[in-house]
Amino acid sequence: MQLKDIMTPTVERLHKDASVQEVARKMKAIDAGMIPVYDGDRLVGMVTDRDLALRVVAEGLDVARTPAHTVMTPEVIYCYEDQRVEDAAEIMERQQIRRLIVLNRNKRLVGIVSLGDLATHRQSKKAAGEALSEISRESGASATHS
Repeated sequence: MQLKDIMTPTVERLHKDASVQEVARKMKAIDAGMIPVYDGDRLVGMVTDRDLALRVVAEGLDVARTPAHTVMTPEVIYCYEDQRVEDAAEIMERQQIRRLIVLNRNKRLVGIVSLGDLATHRQSKKAAGEALSEISRESGASATHS
């Protein structure tokens, strides 16, 4: 099964100069934990709920005046829509992430796949379970050693 068969194809995105307050409101409105950040038609990063907690709230930044590009994660980990579901699960496990940007072969954003997407499709449940187990195990190990 390919990622295009299970990914969420509708992806909200925001401009890099949007305030982090706009980012948080958009994430709340669409019930998402990540928003891709663009500059024109170029994907330049993403803001995650973790970015908001650690880079905005913990630092006491002004949410109305802080632009998304100052707190975003610039390294975008992605896969292609024609890759196998198992490939995405392996990337998530290796990178310790729960959401993955999906691009077409022209490197244009076409969707997002999450562990939840993997888990809701019978053929990919095993891959999702293994990825979640590995992510949780690694997260727990780093939390106990911090």
